[in-house]
Amino acid sequence: MRNITLFLMLGSALFAGGYKIPETSLNSVALSAANVAHVSSADAAYYNPANMVFMKNESVMEANLMYIGLSDVNYRAAGIDIDSKKENFVVPSLHYVSHEIGGARFGLSVVSPAGLSKRWDDAPAIYSAQEFSLQSVEVNPSVALPIGDKIAVALGIRAIYSEGVVRSSSPIASRDMEGDSIDFGYNLALSYKPISELELALTYRSKVNLSIDGDATLSYLANSSTSSASVSVLVPALLNVAVAYTLESETTFEFVYERNFWSEYKELDFNYGEGVNPVTNVVFGTPIVKNYRDTDVFRFGITQKLQKLTLMGGVVIDESPAPDATLGFELPDSDSVSFSFGSRYQINEKINIGLAALYSIREDRAVSNGTLDGEFSNANVLMVSSALEYKF
Repeated sequence: MRNITLFLMLGSALFAGGYKIPETSLNSVALSAANVAHVSSADAAYYNPANMVFMKNESVMEANLMYIGLSDVNYRAAGIDIDSKKENFVVPSLHYVSHEIGGARFGLSVVSPAGLSKRWDDAPAIYSAQEFSLQSVEVNPSVALPIGDKIAVALGIRAIYSEGVVRSSSPIASRDMEGDSIDFGYNLALSYKPISELELALTYRSKVNLSIDGDATLSYLANSSTSSASVSVLVPALLNVAVAYTLESETTFEFVYERNFWSEYKELDFNYGEGVNPVTNVVFGTPIVKNYRDTDVFRFGITQKLQKLTLMGGVVIDESPAPDATLGFELPDSDSVSFSFGSRYQINEKINIGLAALYSIREDRAVSNGTLDGEFSNANVLMVSSALEYKF
Protein backbone atom coordinates (compact mmCIF):
# COMPACT_ATOMS: atom_id res chain seq x y z
CA MET A 1 0.00 0.00 0.00
CA ARG A 2 2.81 2.42 0.68
CA ASN A 3 3.96 2.33 -2.92
CA ILE A 4 0.43 2.52 -4.29
CA THR A 5 0.22 5.88 -2.61
CA LEU A 6 3.64 6.89 -3.82
CA PHE A 7 2.46 6.14 -7.30
CA LEU A 8 -0.78 8.07 -6.94
CA MET A 9 1.09 11.15 -5.85
CA LEU A 10 4.31 10.83 -7.78
CA GLY A 11 4.24 8.43 -10.68
CA SER A 12 2.38 10.56 -13.18
CA ALA A 13 4.79 13.44 -12.67
CA LEU A 14 6.19 12.37 -16.03
CA PHE A 15 3.17 14.18 -17.48
CA ALA A 16 3.51 17.33 -15.36
CA GLY A 17 5.05 18.57 -12.14
CA GLY A 18 3.36 16.63 -9.35
CA TYR A 19 0.84 13.92 -10.10
CA LYS A 20 -1.61 15.45 -12.57
CA ILE A 21 -2.46 15.13 -16.24
CA PRO A 22 -3.50 18.70 -17.15
CA GLU A 23 -4.46 17.86 -20.75
CA THR A 24 -7.83 16.08 -20.89
CA SER A 25 -9.33 17.45 -24.15
CA LEU A 26 -8.30 18.20 -27.70
CA ASN A 27 -8.02 21.96 -27.13
CA SER A 28 -5.99 21.50 -23.95
CA VAL A 29 -3.48 19.30 -25.78
CA ALA A 30 -3.26 21.71 -28.73
CA LEU A 31 -2.87 24.78 -26.49
CA SER A 32 -0.71 23.27 -23.71
CA ALA A 33 -3.75 23.74 -21.41
CA ALA A 34 -3.76 27.51 -22.05
CA ASN A 35 -7.52 27.27 -22.58
CA VAL A 36 -8.97 28.87 -19.45
CA ALA A 37 -10.01 32.43 -20.31
CA HIS A 38 -10.93 31.86 -23.98
CA VAL A 39 -12.38 28.35 -23.76
CA SER A 40 -15.70 28.09 -25.61
CA SER A 41 -15.96 24.39 -26.44
CA ALA A 42 -17.43 21.51 -24.46
CA ASP A 43 -14.25 21.29 -22.35
CA ALA A 44 -15.22 24.59 -20.72
CA ALA A 45 -17.08 22.31 -18.30
CA TYR A 46 -13.67 21.25 -16.92
CA TYR A 47 -11.23 24.10 -17.55
CA ASN A 48 -13.50 27.08 -16.79
CA PRO A 49 -17.20 26.28 -16.23
CA ALA A 50 -18.00 29.98 -15.74
CA ASN A 51 -17.39 30.45 -19.47
CA MET A 52 -20.37 28.17 -20.20
CA VAL A 53 -22.56 31.26 -19.61
CA PHE A 54 -20.98 33.06 -22.59
CA MET A 55 -21.30 30.13 -25.00
CA LYS A 56 -23.98 29.93 -27.68
CA ASN A 57 -27.32 28.71 -26.25
CA GLU A 58 -27.11 25.09 -27.36
CA SER A 59 -25.95 21.78 -25.95
CA VAL A 60 -22.50 20.58 -26.95
CA MET A 61 -20.57 17.37 -26.28
CA GLU A 62 -16.99 16.31 -27.01
CA ALA A 63 -15.69 12.73 -27.04
CA ASN A 64 -11.92 12.58 -26.90
CA LEU A 65 -9.39 9.76 -27.27
CA MET A 66 -5.81 10.47 -26.25
CA TYR A 67 -2.63 8.46 -26.74
CA ILE A 68 0.15 8.92 -24.18
CA GLY A 69 3.63 7.56 -24.76
CA LEU A 70 6.38 7.63 -22.12
CA SER A 71 9.99 7.19 -23.13
CA ASP A 72 12.30 4.72 -21.40
CA VAL A 73 13.85 6.80 -18.61
CA ASN A 74 17.57 6.24 -18.20
CA TYR A 75 19.39 6.18 -14.86
CA ARG A 76 23.18 6.22 -14.88
CA ALA A 77 25.53 6.05 -11.89
CA ALA A 78 28.87 4.46 -11.04
CA GLY A 79 28.63 0.91 -12.42
CA ILE A 80 24.89 1.32 -13.23
CA ASP A 81 23.21 2.09 -16.56
CA ILE A 82 19.55 1.02 -16.60
CA ASP A 83 16.33 2.01 -18.40
CA SER A 84 12.71 1.85 -17.38
CA LYS A 85 10.23 0.26 -19.77
CA LYS A 86 8.51 2.34 -22.42
CA GLU A 87 4.84 2.88 -21.63
CA ASN A 88 1.86 3.41 -23.95
CA PHE A 89 -1.71 4.33 -22.95
CA VAL A 90 -5.02 5.22 -24.57
CA VAL A 91 -7.12 7.50 -22.36
CA PRO A 92 -10.74 8.50 -23.19
CA SER A 93 -12.55 11.57 -21.87
CA LEU A 94 -15.95 13.21 -22.25
CA HIS A 95 -17.11 16.83 -21.85
CA TYR A 96 -20.67 18.18 -21.97
CA VAL A 97 -22.26 21.64 -21.69
CA SER A 98 -26.04 22.04 -21.57
CA HIS A 99 -28.18 24.69 -23.20
CA GLU A 100 -29.54 27.39 -20.88
CA ILE A 101 -31.90 26.04 -18.23
CA GLY A 102 -33.59 28.64 -16.05
CA GLY A 103 -30.79 31.10 -16.65
CA ALA A 104 -28.08 28.58 -15.69
CA ARG A 105 -25.75 26.35 -17.71
CA PHE A 106 -24.77 22.88 -16.55
CA GLY A 107 -21.62 20.97 -17.39
CA LEU A 108 -20.17 17.51 -16.90
CA SER A 109 -16.65 16.22 -17.49
CA VAL A 110 -15.43 12.64 -17.17
CA VAL A 111 -11.64 12.59 -17.34
CA SER A 112 -8.53 10.77 -16.14
CA PRO A 113 -6.66 13.34 -13.99
CA ALA A 114 -3.73 10.98 -13.24
CA GLY A 115 -2.54 7.53 -14.22
CA LEU A 116 0.26 5.51 -15.73
CA SER A 117 2.46 2.48 -15.19
CA LYS A 118 6.13 2.82 -14.28
CA ARG A 119 8.16 -0.38 -14.58
CA TRP A 120 11.83 -1.22 -14.07
CA ASP A 121 13.47 -4.63 -14.66
CA ASP A 122 16.88 -3.99 -13.12
CA ALA A 123 18.42 -3.36 -9.71
CA PRO A 124 18.50 -1.08 -7.84
CA ALA A 125 15.27 0.37 -9.27
CA ILE A 126 13.25 -2.82 -8.66
CA TYR A 127 13.96 -2.57 -4.92
CA SER A 128 11.41 0.25 -4.69
CA ALA A 129 9.70 0.57 -8.08
CA GLN A 130 9.45 -2.71 -9.98
CA GLU A 131 5.92 -1.79 -11.07
CA PHE A 132 3.53 1.04 -10.31
CA SER A 133 0.13 1.04 -12.03
CA LEU A 134 -2.74 3.48 -11.61
CA GLN A 135 -6.14 4.01 -13.18
CA SER A 136 -8.17 7.04 -12.16
CA VAL A 137 -11.47 8.58 -13.21
CA GLU A 138 -12.79 11.98 -12.20
CA VAL A 139 -16.48 12.86 -12.61
CA ASN A 140 -16.88 16.64 -12.40
CA PRO A 141 -20.40 18.13 -12.66
CA SER A 142 -20.72 21.92 -12.55
CA VAL A 143 -23.24 24.77 -12.75
CA ALA A 144 -22.66 28.33 -13.99
CA LEU A 145 -24.68 31.51 -13.47
CA PRO A 146 -24.37 35.01 -14.99
CA ILE A 147 -23.91 38.14 -12.89
CA GLY A 148 -24.98 40.87 -15.27
CA ASP A 149 -23.76 40.80 -18.87
CA LYS A 150 -20.00 40.67 -18.28
CA ILE A 151 -19.42 38.41 -15.28
CA ALA A 152 -20.15 34.73 -14.66
CA VAL A 153 -19.42 32.37 -11.76
CA ALA A 154 -19.45 28.60 -11.46
CA LEU A 155 -19.25 25.83 -8.89
CA GLY A 156 -18.39 22.17 -9.44
CA ILE A 157 -17.94 18.93 -7.48
CA ARG A 158 -14.94 16.64 -8.00
CA ALA A 159 -15.43 12.89 -7.47
CA ILE A 160 -12.23 10.90 -8.06
CA TYR A 161 -11.93 7.12 -8.16
CA SER A 162 -8.36 5.77 -8.03
CA GLU A 163 -7.10 2.19 -8.29
CA GLY A 164 -3.47 1.17 -7.97
CA VAL A 165 -1.18 -1.87 -8.03
CA VAL A 166 2.48 -1.96 -6.95
CA ARG A 167 5.20 -4.58 -6.88
CA SER A 168 8.78 -4.32 -5.67
CA SER A 169 11.45 -6.90 -4.87
CA SER A 170 14.92 -7.14 -3.42
CA PRO A 171 17.04 -10.01 -2.04
CA ILE A 172 15.52 -9.50 1.44
CA ALA A 173 12.13 -7.84 0.89
CA SER A 174 9.17 -7.82 -1.47
CA ARG A 175 5.81 -6.09 -1.74
CA ASP A 176 2.61 -6.93 -3.65
CA MET A 177 -0.21 -4.48 -3.06
CA GLU A 178 -3.57 -3.30 -4.35
CA GLY A 179 -5.83 -0.47 -3.21
CA ASP A 180 -8.53 1.93 -4.30
CA SER A 181 -10.34 5.05 -3.18
CA ILE A 182 -13.28 7.38 -3.87
CA ASP A 183 -12.72 10.94 -2.71
CA PHE A 184 -14.30 14.35 -3.18
CA GLY A 185 -13.42 18.01 -3.65
CA TYR A 186 -14.78 21.07 -5.42
CA ASN A 187 -13.86 23.65 -8.03
CA LEU A 188 -14.73 27.34 -8.49
CA ALA A 189 -14.53 29.64 -11.52
CA LEU A 190 -14.97 33.32 -12.33
CA SER A 191 -15.03 34.89 -15.81
CA TYR A 192 -15.04 38.60 -16.66
CA LYS A 193 -15.36 40.10 -20.14
CA PRO A 194 -14.99 43.89 -19.85
CA ILE A 195 -14.94 44.22 -23.66
CA SER A 196 -15.57 41.70 -26.43
CA GLU A 197 -11.85 41.33 -27.24
CA LEU A 198 -10.61 40.85 -23.67
CA GLU A 199 -11.33 37.82 -21.45
CA LEU A 200 -10.19 37.37 -17.85
CA ALA A 201 -10.60 34.25 -15.72
CA LEU A 202 -9.83 32.87 -12.28
CA THR A 203 -10.28 29.18 -11.47
CA TYR A 204 -9.58 27.13 -8.35
CA ARG A 205 -9.56 23.38 -7.84
CA SER A 206 -9.58 22.31 -4.19
CA LYS A 207 -7.23 19.86 -2.57
CA VAL A 208 -8.50 16.29 -2.31
CA ASN A 209 -7.38 13.86 0.39
CA LEU A 210 -7.05 10.40 -1.13
CA SER A 211 -8.12 7.95 1.59
CA ILE A 212 -6.55 4.87 0.03
CA ASP A 213 -7.64 1.48 1.41
CA GLY A 214 -6.54 -1.96 0.25
CA ASP A 215 -4.51 -5.08 0.99
CA ALA A 216 -0.76 -5.58 1.25
CA THR A 217 1.39 -8.71 1.20
CA LEU A 218 4.73 -7.83 2.76
CA SER A 219 7.80 -10.03 3.01
CA TYR A 220 10.97 -9.21 4.94
CA LEU A 221 13.67 -11.86 5.54
CA ALA A 222 11.77 -14.95 6.72
CA ASN A 223 8.62 -13.06 7.70
CA SER A 224 5.68 -12.77 5.34
CA SER A 225 2.27 -11.31 6.16
CA THR A 226 -0.92 -10.07 4.50
CA SER A 227 -3.12 -7.41 6.02
CA SER A 228 -5.28 -4.41 5.34
CA ALA A 229 -3.50 -1.13 4.71
CA SER A 230 -4.53 2.52 4.54
CA VAL A 231 -3.07 5.98 4.13
CA SER A 232 -4.38 9.52 3.57
CA VAL A 233 -2.62 11.44 0.81
CA LEU A 234 -2.98 15.07 -0.24
CA VAL A 235 -3.82 16.05 -3.80
CA PRO A 236 -2.83 19.74 -3.78
CA ALA A 237 -5.04 22.71 -4.56
CA LEU A 238 -4.60 24.44 -7.93
CA LEU A 239 -5.10 28.10 -8.87
CA ASN A 240 -5.24 29.47 -12.44
CA VAL A 241 -5.17 33.15 -13.43
CA ALA A 242 -5.74 33.65 -17.15
CA VAL A 243 -6.05 36.45 -19.68
CA ALA A 244 -6.90 36.23 -23.40
CA TYR A 245 -7.09 38.85 -26.13
CA THR A 246 -8.56 38.44 -29.62
CA LEU A 247 -7.45 40.59 -32.58
CA GLU A 248 -9.62 41.64 -35.52
CA SER A 249 -7.97 38.86 -37.52
CA GLU A 250 -9.63 36.36 -35.11
CA THR A 251 -6.22 35.53 -33.65
CA THR A 252 -6.42 34.88 -29.90
CA PHE A 253 -3.47 34.96 -27.52
CA GLU A 254 -3.82 33.49 -24.02
CA PHE A 255 -1.54 33.43 -20.99
CA VAL A 256 -2.21 31.28 -17.93
CA TYR A 257 -0.35 31.48 -14.63
CA GLU A 258 -0.85 28.29 -12.61
CA ARG A 259 0.05 27.81 -8.94
CA ASN A 260 0.23 24.29 -7.51
CA PHE A 261 0.08 24.19 -3.69
CA TRP A 262 2.35 21.20 -3.12
CA SER A 263 3.94 22.51 0.09
CA GLU A 264 1.27 20.81 2.23
CA TYR A 265 2.74 17.49 1.11
CA LYS A 266 5.22 16.84 3.92
CA GLU A 267 5.31 13.06 4.32
CA LEU A 268 3.57 9.76 3.72
CA ASP A 269 2.37 7.95 6.84
CA PHE A 270 1.04 4.39 6.56
CA ASN A 271 -1.18 2.21 8.74
CA TYR A 272 -1.38 -1.57 8.56
CA GLY A 273 -3.85 -3.99 10.09
CA GLU A 274 -3.25 -6.89 12.43
CA GLY A 275 -0.89 -9.68 11.45
CA VAL A 276 2.09 -7.62 10.31
CA ASN A 277 5.35 -8.53 12.04
CA PRO A 278 6.61 -5.52 14.09
CA VAL A 279 9.96 -5.48 12.28
CA THR A 280 8.24 -5.70 8.90
CA ASN A 281 5.94 -2.88 9.97
CA VAL A 282 8.96 -0.69 10.70
CA VAL A 283 10.49 -1.49 7.29
CA PHE A 284 7.34 -0.69 5.30
CA GLY A 285 5.43 1.59 7.65
CA THR A 286 7.94 4.24 8.67
CA PRO A 287 6.74 7.68 7.45
CA ILE A 288 8.59 8.88 4.36
CA VAL A 289 9.57 12.54 4.32
CA LYS A 290 8.78 14.35 1.03
CA ASN A 291 8.78 18.10 1.80
CA TYR A 292 7.47 19.18 -1.57
CA ARG A 293 7.41 22.84 -2.57
CA ASP A 294 4.75 24.96 -4.27
CA THR A 295 5.36 25.29 -8.01
CA ASP A 296 4.64 27.79 -10.77
CA VAL A 297 3.54 26.84 -14.28
CA PHE A 298 3.40 29.25 -17.22
CA ARG A 299 1.17 28.43 -20.19
CA PHE A 300 0.99 30.27 -23.52
CA GLY A 301 -1.52 29.54 -26.29
CA ILE A 302 -2.45 30.98 -29.69
CA THR A 303 -5.60 30.26 -31.69
CA GLN A 304 -6.25 31.28 -35.30
CA LYS A 305 -9.82 30.91 -36.48
CA LEU A 306 -10.36 30.56 -40.23
CA GLN A 307 -13.55 29.87 -42.18
CA LYS A 308 -13.90 26.17 -41.36
CA LEU A 309 -10.50 25.46 -39.86
CA THR A 310 -9.15 26.47 -36.45
CA LEU A 311 -5.40 26.28 -35.84
CA MET A 312 -3.86 26.15 -32.35
CA GLY A 313 -0.42 26.08 -30.76
CA GLY A 314 1.06 26.35 -27.28
CA VAL A 315 4.02 26.11 -24.94
CA VAL A 316 4.21 25.38 -21.21
CA ILE A 317 7.06 25.86 -18.74
CA ASP A 318 6.62 23.55 -15.75
CA GLU A 319 8.48 23.12 -12.45
CA SER A 320 9.02 19.92 -10.51
CA PRO A 321 7.82 19.99 -6.88
CA ALA A 322 10.21 17.23 -5.76
CA PRO A 323 13.40 18.37 -3.97
CA ASP A 324 16.67 16.53 -4.57
CA ALA A 325 16.58 15.05 -1.08
CA THR A 326 13.43 12.98 -1.80
CA LEU A 327 13.91 12.06 -5.47
CA GLY A 328 13.69 8.36 -6.28
CA PHE A 329 12.99 5.76 -8.97
CA GLU A 330 9.23 6.09 -8.44
CA LEU A 331 9.55 9.76 -9.47
CA PRO A 332 12.39 10.60 -11.88
CA ASP A 333 10.89 14.09 -12.10
CA SER A 334 12.43 17.34 -13.35
CA ASP A 335 11.53 20.73 -14.78
CA SER A 336 10.15 20.63 -18.31
CA VAL A 337 9.21 22.60 -21.42
CA SER A 338 6.39 21.35 -23.64
CA PHE A 339 5.33 22.34 -27.15
CA SER A 340 1.97 21.64 -28.76
CA PHE A 341 -0.10 22.19 -31.88
CA GLY A 342 -3.46 21.09 -33.28
CA SER A 343 -6.48 21.92 -35.41
CA ARG A 344 -10.24 21.57 -35.65
CA TYR A 345 -12.28 21.27 -38.84
CA GLN A 346 -15.98 22.23 -38.98
CA ILE A 347 -17.70 19.53 -41.04
CA ASN A 348 -21.13 21.15 -40.71
CA GLU A 349 -23.05 23.31 -38.25
CA LYS A 350 -23.30 20.48 -35.73
CA ILE A 351 -20.08 18.48 -36.04
CA ASN A 352 -16.37 19.30 -35.91
CA ILE A 353 -13.38 17.00 -35.60
CA GLY A 354 -9.83 17.65 -34.48
CA LEU A 355 -6.33 16.33 -33.96
CA ALA A 356 -3.58 17.64 -31.66
CA ALA A 357 -0.17 16.67 -30.29
CA LEU A 358 2.04 17.73 -27.38
CA TYR A 359 5.67 16.84 -26.73
CA SER A 360 7.18 17.38 -23.28
CA ILE A 361 10.96 17.66 -22.93
CA ARG A 362 12.20 17.07 -19.40
CA GLU A 363 15.56 18.26 -18.19
CA ASP A 364 18.20 15.72 -17.22
CA ARG A 365 18.45 15.66 -13.46
CA ALA A 366 21.46 14.74 -11.35
CA VAL A 367 20.69 13.52 -7.84
CA SER A 368 22.86 12.82 -4.80
CA ASN A 369 20.77 12.33 -1.69
CA GLY A 370 22.28 9.42 0.21
CA THR A 371 20.03 6.91 -1.54
CA LEU A 372 20.82 7.78 -5.15
CA ASP A 373 23.99 9.24 -6.64
CA GLY A 374 23.53 9.44 -10.40
CA GLU A 375 21.52 11.10 -13.16
CA PHE A 376 18.07 10.60 -14.71
CA SER A 377 17.61 11.43 -18.40
CA ASN A 378 15.29 10.90 -21.38
CA ALA A 379 12.07 11.31 -19.34
CA ASN A 380 10.05 12.69 -22.27
CA VAL A 381 6.35 12.40 -23.09
CA LEU A 382 4.32 12.39 -26.32
CA MET A 383 0.57 13.00 -26.29
CA VAL A 384 -1.74 12.75 -29.32
CA SER A 385 -5.42 13.66 -29.02
CA SER A 386 -8.33 13.14 -31.40
CA ALA A 387 -11.85 14.39 -30.79
CA LEU A 388 -15.34 14.75 -32.18
CA GLU A 389 -17.58 17.58 -30.98
CA TYR A 390 -21.34 17.53 -31.55
CA LYS A 391 -23.78 20.41 -31.03
CA PHE A 392 -27.49 19.84 -30.57
